[in-house]
Amino acid sequence: WVLSKTKKEDTDDNIAKYDGRWEVEELKENTVPGDRGLVLKSVAKHHAISAMLTKAFIFDNKPLIVQYEVNFQEGIDCGGAYIKLLSSGDDLNLEYFFDKTPYTIMFGPDKCGEDYKLHFIFRHKNPKTGEYDEKHAKRPDVDLKKFYLDKKTHLYTLVLKPDDTFEMLIDQSIVSKGSLLEDMVPPVNPPKEIEDPGDKKPDDWDERPKIPDPNAVKPDDWDEDEPSKIEDPDAVKPEGWLDHEPQYVPDPHAKKPKDWDEEMDGEWEAPQIPNPKCETAPGCGHWVRPMKNNPNYKGKWKAPMIDNPNYQGIWSPRKIPNPDYFEDLHPFEMTAVSAIGLELWSMTSDIYFDNFIICSEKEVADRWAADGWGLKKLVASANEPGMFSQLVTAAEDHPWLWVLYILTLALPVGLGVLFC
Repeated sequence: WVLSKTKKEDTDDNIAKYDGRWEVEELKENTVPGDRGLVLKSVAKHHAISAMLTKAFIFDNKPLIVQYEVNFQEGIDCGGAYIKLLSSGDDLNLEYFFDKTPYTIMFGPDKCGEDYKLHFIFRHKNPKTGEYDEKHAKRPDVDLKKFYLDKKTHLYTLVLKPDDTFEMLIDQSIVSKGSLLEDMVPPVNPPKEIEDPGDKKPDDWDERPKIPDPNAVKPDDWDEDEPSKIEDPDAVKPEGWLDHEPQYVPDPHAKKPKDWDEEMDGEWEAPQIPNPKCETAPGCGHWVRPMKNNPNYKGKWKAPMIDNPNYQGIWSPRKIPNPDYFEDLHPFEMTAVSAIGLELWSMTSDIYFDNFIICSEKEVADRWAADGWGLKKLVASANEPGMFSQLVTAAEDHPWLWVLYILTLALPVGLGVLFC
């Protein structure tokens, strides 16, 4: 592994350096004896470290399998744990690896706030211009939260196949799959036709499906001045209504605070409380007739709507051939890769990486997983507390669970006593 000695561009000098610290350490929990991983140690710093592959990977007729382990030992607040497969090139110098170093594929977990992501991005070369564009896989439909917060080691796998399909797996279970041609954003191939930027909507183009009836006339008896609500003439003041009692009165038990300064604070007045005399009466204060809907109210007159005889539909520009159109039927044939790199910013330390492998055979990747992640999984399972311990731990955080436990135990005992 080679530490980067360069700086990020377009960043303040005080944080531009890739001075984040890396160590090779054992896991903090569920340690496998003799097993160590690459650990990101710093907080709020840029980290960059990379390693050359034993040989370049050429995208021809064999699949690409990228697999590695991640453990967010301290959880994760905001930071990534994705890898980059760096593009082959004569100018590839790992000591100058930074965010602008050309890569072919970026893959792995990333999280900030409540946004949990699993990236798969590849850089596609435009066959017409020679320029590269990033293509992003659509987000997985599964809930990724537990993989970031449970402080366990998880296995991340990306499989690219020569038939231009891909799969993303976590712990050897597929969480997303699709086609490089159909499930990337933006799409690999641009549309054959585009809207003509020079085409403009005619001034007399009518897009209104309905219009007010021009022949409609307001009826003579239509009164727009009638209010929507009127007093109910049939309403009668309830018996026992206390006309001379206010709804609120000063609190008789309130006392002026000792530190009240009338020169500074003004004359003290007791706070208002609901009038206790009104609690048993139908109401207090000046009685007002309630309002009701006005049967003569019609509101502002409007002509009824009719189908527009001149309706021409929603206008859209005419289509013209796309001058930038091309068709790449095999986006799997990407730029060869010669190195793997981790270029990360994190607000949480102790992110553990282990057992990177790049190969073409599923059997090799599965055997690699069994010898690494599989052992970690076994150790973690053996160290997990039993059911009783888990119940006690849960009750320490939520004491009300003790009531549930007691009721759950008492119910079968009580039923046994009752029926036996």
